[in-house]
Amino acid sequence: MQIILLERVEKLGQMGDEVSVKPGYARNFLLPQNKAVRATEANRRRFESQRAELEARNLERKNEADRVAQDLEGLSVLLIRAASDTGQLYGSVNARDIADAVGEQGINIARGQVIMERPVKTIGIFDFRIQLHPEVIVTIEINVAQSAEEAEAQAERHARGETVVVTEAERAAIDMAEEAERQAAEVAQAAAELVDEQTAEKILEEAAEVTAEAEEAAAPAEEVAEEASEEEENKA
Repeated sequence: MQIILLERVEKLGQMGDEVSVKPGYARNFLLPQNKAVRATEANRRRFESQRAELEARNLERKNEADRVAQDLEGLSVLLIRAASDTGQLYGSVNARDIADAVGEQGINIARGQVIMERPVKTIGIFDFRIQLHPEVIVTIEINVAQSAEEAEAQAERHARGETVVVTEAERAAIDMAEEAERQAAEVAQAAAELVDEQTAEKILEEAAEVTAEAEEAAAPAEEVAEEASEEEENKA
């Protein structure tokens, strides 16, 4: 079906463009949403006569969207959800959930403005695009966690460039690894102390042996010296 776009449509065209689309896409979305009209001669003439008004109205909406985009820029919202030990949600996060979470931050958006390119079925941090206007799209961050503490930990890991999600099973494995590492360190320290003590005892033993040998070697010389001293005393 050939249509005339009344506003910019992503991946399709700008206001005033004539494009060909599938009939179902036109009838089910573009035409009911007043994003386009059929490309007939009457509609072409009507569009041209209203172009200036449509462009002015579009500019006004765009300026308003730009103001909202400034508030959304860099926004991160929290969604608390129950999940299994593997991080799988009991349910999923939808566009309404995201719109409501943004609304709790004092910024009102419609669920239809949330571009849901994929479902959210696990805990973690996700980027979502919000289309405030056909020409204004801003990305926000959604932090899905089982608690505020877990969300904070996820945000910190995300900021460090680490793996965001650590499930209960993974956390248990990490705790076990850390405990094993701690125990290994204690054993290594004890072994080091034991080795040092043994080494010290060995050195003392070796020193005692050397001393004994030196004393044994010096004994004859001492005997000769004593005999010489006695002879001198007798002569005197």
